[in-house]
Amino acid sequence: MSIAETGAPVTRPSSLVTRHFICYNAKHALWPNRSCAAPGGTAMRCPFCQYPDSDVIDTRKLNSGESIRRRRKCASCGKRFTTYERVESVSLTVVKKNGEREPYDREKMMRGVRTACYRRPVSAQQLEGFANDVEAALMAMDEQEVPSSAIGDKVMRHLRGLDEVAYIRFASVYRSFADIGTLREAVDELLDNE
Repeated sequence: MSIAETGAPVTRPSSLVTRHFICYNAKHALWPNRSCAAPGGTAMRCPFCQYPDSDVIDTRKLNSGESIRRRRKCASCGKRFTTYERVESVSLTVVKKNGEREPYDREKMMRGVRTACYRRPVSAQQLEGFANDVEAALMAMDEQEVPSSAIGDKVMRHLRGLDEVAYIRFASVYRSFADIGTLREAVDELLDNE
């Protein structure tokens, strides 16, 4: 069983964050619960007996504070359940080079990064942190529509600090190197900046 509640921290621009609560019961059926809240507010409704009050018995930060896990106990039936609180950002729209618009897809961005990092000493945790950093930079732009070139530039900037070989691999596709001369220029630029 999983229970998810989303909330907005004060560190993100208010125009880019929504605050709502969605709870999942044991059969994964959605049911909205407006009474969900953090400690000090109205308690989470029990997914077993639907009692509107529960106690938080344990709270832990996950992913360097990106989400919070709470263990709760129903005040009526005594059963325990888990809730997760995380930021849910307003969806971004990516404006492609040809003018088409499509919703931002984190997995699409990460496919290219994973390919560039193939057989490189980059852990899954580093890739997750990388994706979070790029998305935070995109959210900091405070725009609803973002050009695909801005996403590519941010990925390259962050990838350069993560792994230089992965940076060159990604740049060779992103910048469409036509010959070995342009590839050499990118490598020389990388070496000059060290």
